[in-house]
Amino acid sequence: MELLSVIVAVYNVEKYLERCVRSLMAQTYENLEILLVDDGSTDSCPALCDQFQAQDQRIRVIHKENGGLSDARNAGIAQAKGTYIAFVDGDDWVDETMYESMITALEKEGADLCACRYKQVFRDRTVDGSTGKCTVWEGQGMLEVFLLELDEYPFQNAAWNKVYKRELMGELRFPKGKLYEDIVYTTKLLARIKRGVYLDTAYYNYVQDREGSIMNRVSRKEIFTDQIPAYEEKEKFLRSIGRDDLADVHLCFFYKRLLIYYRELHASKDPKRKEYCAFIRRRLSADRDGMERVYRCRGANPNEKKKMDIFLKSAPLYLAVMWLNDKVILPIKTRR
Repeated sequence: MELLSVIVAVYNVEKYLERCVRSLMAQTYENLEILLVDDGSTDSCPALCDQFQAQDQRIRVIHKENGGLSDARNAGIAQAKGTYIAFVDGDDWVDETMYESMITALEKEGADLCACRYKQVFRDRTVDGSTGKCTVWEGQGMLEVFLLELDEYPFQNAAWNKVYKRELMGELRFPKGKLYEDIVYTTKLLARIKRGVYLDTAYYNYVQDREGSIMNRVSRKEIFTDQIPAYEEKEKFLRSIGRDDLADVHLCFFYKRLLIYYRELHASKDPKRKEYCAFIRRRLSADRDGMERVYRCRGANPNEKKKMDIFLKSAPLYLAVMWLNDKVILPIKTRR
């Protein structure tokens, strides 16, 4: 059994940390080290981490100044000794057979990376779409499916529903001080693999509505300072490895997101609403000449092209058409 290093980023999650760590201690895959990276927590997490270290010799604690999620993960990577690497967020937890199942799949298929489905955990319900299916891709097949954003393969950008061979990661690290740190990181990893495997079983429990979580604290500002630049870097990377076809696939979904943001912003009371809306208009207008090519790519939706055509002619007309669609046309179709 090869050693697995599980890196847990810990920051002010005292209510959830024990559930997380206990789920790792209970793994049926026993040859693991659990690296608890205390990223300058101001609650009782530092003491809790030390207590867990005293209880289980597989646990090591790294105390550091606050540097954000990316910096915490990078600190864990620097200390990890395992052949395999996995990440867990301190407010989530994993099923006890997660890592045994994923490493078994990795070794059986001779794969470099294994991803699994995850449960969406809300306060009042848990969503689990598992089918139990196992799928294997050669070369960049997994990257292609990832970029097509198919519902049946919810890889996500996230680092936490994957197990990686350490050698696959090489020098690659998370960008310090940025949110949406997984967007480019995961794309680069998937571009490197020779074989990837996906288990459609939800072993990871992702808490989606915790107050104080990073994603629940994300503001529209971070969408423009962190997320959109990450999407643009993702496109540049795909073109740099000679995959212009996949860069266009990515752009299709990027354009769709920008139109959604535009509608949300226009309906909001954000003080920078006009500035952000103007940015989106300029950004999409700048890509106008290449859009015919982009909307011919694999996975392109003709309806999304129609929306974009209307938007580029007139943003107010686009908003009016979408309002009519949501308030009149869709209700009529639903009743039918």
